[in-house]
Amino acid sequence: MLDTVIERARVIDPETGLDDVLNIGIHRGRITHLTASPLDALTRIDATGLVACPGFIDLHSHAQDLTGLRLQALDGVTTALELEAGAGPVSALYRQAADEGRPIHYGYSASWAAARMAVLADTPMPAHTVLKDLGNPAWQRHATRAETVRITQIVETQLAEGAIGIGMLLGYCAGAGTAEFHGMAELARAHSMTTFTHIRELRAFNPAGPVDGVEELVRVALDSGAHLHCCHVNSTARSHIDAVTEALGTARDKGAVLTTEAYPYATAMTPVGAPFLAPDLLKDAGLDHHAVKDPVTGRPLPDTATLRRLRRDRPETLVLFEPLRETGAAQRDLLERALFGDHTAVASDAMPTNVTPSAWPPPEAAPTHPRGAGTFSRTLRLFAGTASRRTLSEVIARMTLVPADIAAAGAPSLRTKGRIRIGCDADITIFDQQAVTERASFATPLRASTGITHVLVAGRLVVCDGELDTAALPGRAIRNI
Repeated sequence: MLDTVIERARVIDPETGLDDVLNIGIHRGRITHLTASPLDALTRIDATGLVACPGFIDLHSHAQDLTGLRLQALDGVTTALELEAGAGPVSALYRQAADEGRPIHYGYSASWAAARMAVLADTPMPAHTVLKDLGNPAWQRHATRAETVRITQIVETQLAEGAIGIGMLLGYCAGAGTAEFHGMAELARAHSMTTFTHIRELRAFNPAGPVDGVEELVRVALDSGAHLHCCHVNSTARSHIDAVTEALGTARDKGAVLTTEAYPYATAMTPVGAPFLAPDLLKDAGLDHHAVKDPVTGRPLPDTATLRRLRRDRPETLVLFEPLRETGAAQRDLLERALFGDHTAVASDAMPTNVTPSAWPPPEAAPTHPRGAGTFSRTLRLFAGTASRRTLSEVIARMTLVPADIAAAGAPSLRTKGRIRIGCDADITIFDQQAVTERASFATPLRASTGITHVLVAGRLVVCDGELDTAALPGRAIRNI
């Protein structure tokens, strides 16, 4: 007797190319059967007319609070990892998550930024406060050799505690030289890990900058031999996505191990103290204070003086950053090229919700970004529809197999995720291709997606008939063992 059977689903496995109507048998959290024959089970899920695929894997989620992970489950996500900013000490965060329970799987990289803050700004860990301290200039200065040694020791400690990579918020730290980046890359390679890097600005947006972000990434990748992952290439490259994609491809041809990710929105979100929001840099990029918006009202900042004052007095304030228009055919084409470049995964860059966990459903309006609730459903709606040039399997691969493979070096358990195969984990997302859509918007960023009918995590139903089971907390820690 099986625990669960998913009956008559259109089963899509992007690794093997499977696309057929089958029954999926699940026992003890694993897929045990893929067959057209009837199966007997304690729980039956009628998936007639629905798509069953591997659960979506998000490499870049700052929404590690319970509300954020529940919204991601309703968006089809079964694993949400905090790899760009990372965390520290990871042992404390893993313990806290296990004690509280999580609806989906979770994991953290070692936070280079948190280590730097601890050494240079005397900022105490845990580093889930990293985003709040990004605007603190104390951690952004040049580090002495002795300080660099201490930073490295902290990062190594986090790797020993189970971290699954090294998170590099390089784009927020002008004082860190390429040599420091190279040192972290060598450390990652020594531990068979990946760095998940927010690169510096392109020279196109910062002509006076000491280095072009992509050129630096490529040089360090080639020199170190490490696997370097470029976070949110859509917001990094903006209108230069084609040039950036070409540069990464050329580097791969030379032997560099480079991957990237994107999310299907033109608007970003970041603390207002981010270096690239300095008025002079906005001007160099052909922008001004109108590109920086209040997430509560949706309105641009009234003037440059307000932007300067916020950066000085409240650098941790989250703002929307709109370097490109959010709608239009040209914008959709640009996002498509970002999302479907070689070795590119879909990742949300979900922001913390700051909502009390007991408040479910959460208030739909909040000072955050809709990508936390809607990235994966939006990707399906925009790029897997009947008018799309992409196959459904190709779109699903960018949300499942590709991210699993990107992070698998530091997290071996991901080798049994992102796939629908006998013996693999029963992390499965079921959706109605005709109905799936994001409902989150900039006015209501915490509105849950629809069309995701069932989500199973380790074989347990977290979402059933489109409804979240708030008592279901089967998420497990993803570690480097």
